[in-house]
Amino acid sequence: MSDRNRLSRVATRWMIAGEWRAHPARVIVAAFAIAIGVALGFAVHLINASALNEFARAVRTVNGDADLQVHSVTPLGFDESLYPKLARMRGIADASPVVEFSAVADGNVSLTLLGIDVLRATGATPSLIVRRIEGQTPPKETGAAQVSIDDDPFDTNAVFLSAAVLAATGKRVGDEIELSAAGHVVPFLIAGTLPGVAEGQRIAAVDIAAAQWRFGQLGRLQRIDLKLAQGADTARLRSAIAAMLASDAEIVNQETEARRTDSLSRAYRINLEMLALVALLTGAFLAYSAQALSVARRRAQFALLRVLGAERRAVLAQVLIEGAVVGAIGAMMGLGLGLVLAEAALRFLGGDLGGGYFSGTRPELIFAPGAALTFLSLGVVAALLGSVLPARDAARAQPAIALKEAGDVADAKAAPGARIAAVLLTAGAAFAFLPAAGGLPLFGYLSMALLLAGGVAAMPLLARILLAPLQRFVFALPADLASKHLWGAPSQAAIALCGIVASTSLMIAMAVMVSSFRASVDDWLVQVLPADIYLRVEGDDYSAFSVEVQRQLAATPGIATIHFRKLTPLSLSPEQPPIALLAEDIDPADPGSTLPLIGVARPVPQGATPVWVSEPATWLYDYRAGERIDLPIAGARGSAKVFVAGIWRDYGRQQGTIAMDAKDYTRLTGDALRSDAAIVLAPGAAPAAVLEAMRARLPPSLASRVSLVPSRELRALSLRIFDRSFAVTYVLEAIAILVGLAGVAATFSAQTLARTKEFGMLRHIGVLRRQIVAMLAAEGALLGAVGVVAGIGLGIAMSQVLIHVINPQSFHWTMETRLPIPLFAAVTVALIVAAAGTALLAGKRALSADAVHAVREDW
Repeated sequence: MSDRNRLSRVATRWMIAGEWRAHPARVIVAAFAIAIGVALGFAVHLINASALNEFARAVRTVNGDADLQVHSVTPLGFDESLYPKLARMRGIADASPVVEFSAVADGNVSLTLLGIDVLRATGATPSLIVRRIEGQTPPKETGAAQVSIDDDPFDTNAVFLSAAVLAATGKRVGDEIELSAAGHVVPFLIAGTLPGVAEGQRIAAVDIAAAQWRFGQLGRLQRIDLKLAQGADTARLRSAIAAMLASDAEIVNQETEARRTDSLSRAYRINLEMLALVALLTGAFLAYSAQALSVARRRAQFALLRVLGAERRAVLAQVLIEGAVVGAIGAMMGLGLGLVLAEAALRFLGGDLGGGYFSGTRPELIFAPGAALTFLSLGVVAALLGSVLPARDAARAQPAIALKEAGDVADAKAAPGARIAAVLLTAGAAFAFLPAAGGLPLFGYLSMALLLAGGVAAMPLLARILLAPLQRFVFALPADLASKHLWGAPSQAAIALCGIVASTSLMIAMAVMVSSFRASVDDWLVQVLPADIYLRVEGDDYSAFSVEVQRQLAATPGIATIHFRKLTPLSLSPEQPPIALLAEDIDPADPGSTLPLIGVARPVPQGATPVWVSEPATWLYDYRAGERIDLPIAGARGSAKVFVAGIWRDYGRQQGTIAMDAKDYTRLTGDALRSDAAIVLAPGAAPAAVLEAMRARLPPSLASRVSLVPSRELRALSLRIFDRSFAVTYVLEAIAILVGLAGVAATFSAQTLARTKEFGMLRHIGVLRRQIVAMLAAEGALLGAVGVVAGIGLGIAMSQVLIHVINPQSFHWTMETRLPIPLFAAVTVALIVAAAGTALLAGKRALSADAVHAVREDW
C-alpha cells in the first residue's frame, strides 16, 4: 500500500508538471479567467464597502454620538414641546434639541446646517462642540442691517463651520457668509470652527434659536439627541419614548441608522457584485473545458497508472489537485489585481460606480481580510467545480479500454443524454418563481446559475441536433470533414463551446435587460416630462421657492402655465430610507395625464384625499390600490388618512414615491414652499427670452443656482445618466466575452494538438494543407454558429429571470422585454468570425508537424 501511495504521489507531481510544461497556455488561460473573476468581484466589494463606510461616517458626523435620537419623519419637523418632556424623563442624562437643514453656502457649496443648543450638545453630542476664535475680521455691513459677533458664547449672528466648508468656500474665520435654507437666505459671520467634525464633512452650526427664528422654524425641531444615564434600561426607555411620540416623529439609534444606510444601496451593491462574479462563473466553465481536454488527451497515461497499481481515488485526486492549484494561483493573482483596481477606481471615479448612492464621495480604500479570504476560496471552488466532472471521468475509465481509445469516446451513432440538462433546466425554471429571501433575489440568482449550467450540460445534444441536418448534404471536402467531425464528436464540440456559451448567454441576458430597461425609461421620460422647460434650484433642499417667488415667476411674460411641485422625504420606517412624497398638480378625475399609471385608476370616494403610489412603494410597504393608509404629514393633528387611487411607474426613485395633489399637500401640512417647476410656454414665445425674464425675477441668491432645462435636454441628460450607471455593466460584459474567446482559443489549441495524428493521416491520403486549414476554419465557424444559437437562446431565457424576477425583487421596477436585434446580429457575425479565426491560429502548430512523424506511432 505504501508503494502504491508513493507511486501515486510521484506520478501526480510528474504528470502535473509535465502537462503544464507541455501546454502552458491552457493553464495560463484558466488561471487568468479565475483571476479576472476574483479581481472584479473583490474590487467591487472593496469599493462598495469603502464607499458605504464613508457614507455611514458622514451620517454619524451629522448625528453626533447620541445613544438615542428622536427624528422628524419629514424636513418639516415636529413640535418642540416634546423636548422638555424627554429631558425630564428618568434615565435620560442629557437631551439636546436640534434644527437640521440641507443648505447652500454663498450660492454654490452644499452643506448640512445644524441649529444646536451649545450647552446641551456638550453633554449629548460632544462631537458637535464649537470653538470660538477671537480677534478676527471686524463686523461687516450686510445690506440694511449690520451683522456682528459679540462676546456671547453663541449669538444669533454667528456661524461655526467645519474645515471642509471653509476649504470649499475659501472663507476664513471672521468673514461673512450667506446660508440659504428652507426658502430663506440669511447672512452670518464666521465665528469659529467645529473641531470634532470628521475630515471632509461639510457642516455648519448656529444657535438653535437663531435657526428657528431666521429660517422660519419657530416651534419646530428636526431631532432631539438623547444621552442615557449610566445603567439605564435602553429597551424600556425606547418603548416609553415611542409611546410619547406623535406620528410626525420616530425614534432611532446608531444600529437602525446603520441598517437604513445599508439598505439604501444594498440591492445595487449586491447586484453589482453578482454581476462582477459573472467572469468567475465563466472561469469555472473554462476550467472545466481545459481539464476535460487535458483528461481526454492523457487518458492513456491515466490508464497506465491504473495498470501500474494506482487507485481510482488517486487519479481523481490528481485532477482535482490540478484544478485547485490553478484556482489558487488565479485567485491570488485576482486579489492583487482587485486591490489595484479598487484603489484606482476610488481615486479617479470615487465610490459612486454609477449608482448615484455615494455620488461625490472620495473614500479611502479599506482592506477587508474576511472578504479577501472569501474571494480566494471562491476562486479555488470555481476551479474545483470545473474539475469535478473531468476527474470523475478519468477515475471511472477502464484501463484496458482507455489504453486504446483516442478522441471522443462517445458512440457517434448514439444520441447524447440530456437527463442532467433537463433536471438543471427544470430546477432553474422552478426557482425563478420563488419569492425574495430577506429582500434579495437569491433564488433568482440561483435560477440563472442553474439555467446556465443546464444549458451548458445540454450542449452535446444541442450540437448533435443542430449539426444533424448538415449530414444530409455533401459539401466541399473541408466543410464536409468539419461537419462530420463535429457531429461525430459532440463531447469535444461541447467542451469547446463551454466558455463561449457561458459568456455569450450571460452577455445576451444582460444586454436584453439593459435594452429593455433603457427603452422603458425612455418611454417613461416622455410621459413624465411633457412640459417645455423644467426649473430647479441646484444644491437646495426641498424648499427653494417661497410663495412670493412662485407668484413672480408665474407672472413672467411668455409663460402659458407653470406648475410648481414639492418633493419631500418621508420616513415611514426607522430602518428604511425615506420614501419620496411628491406634491404636484394632479387632476383626480384624470391622474393619467400627469402620472404614468399602471392599470386602471380607482374612483375616489367622496371626501377622501387621493394619493397615487409608485411600484417600489407597493413592494416595500405592501400598498394596494383601493385601500386607505395613514401618512404622518398632518403635524400636530396626527396622521392623515388617504386613499390609494392608483399605482404608477416611477424609475426615478428606488425607495418609492407617494404622489398627491399639491393643494391637498398644502392643506394637510401647511407647507406652501416648493422645490421645482414645470413650465409650458405660450404660443410663439421665445424660450431664450422667457428664460432671461425668469432669471431677472428671481432673488439674487437663487438666480445663480437656478437650472432652466428644456425637456428634450432633460431627457437626453437622464439617458446619459442611465448609460453611465450601466457603464460598469458594459465593461463586465466585454470582459466576460473576451475571457470566453480566450477559452475558445485555448480549447482549439488543445484539440488541434491532440488531433496531430489525424491531420497527418489526412495528409497521407492526399488532403492538402490548405484543405485542412479550410476544415479548421469551417469547424470554428460551425462551432461559433452553434455557440451563438445556444448563447442567444439561453441568454434570452435568462434575461426573463433578470427582467421579471431579479429586477423587481431588487429595485422594485417592472419593464417590458425589448430584444436588441442589431446587437444579436453583430454578436452572431463577430463570434462566428472570431471562432473561425481562433481555430485557424490555434491549428498552426499542429499543421506545422511533418505528416510522417505525426503517424509514425501507428507503423
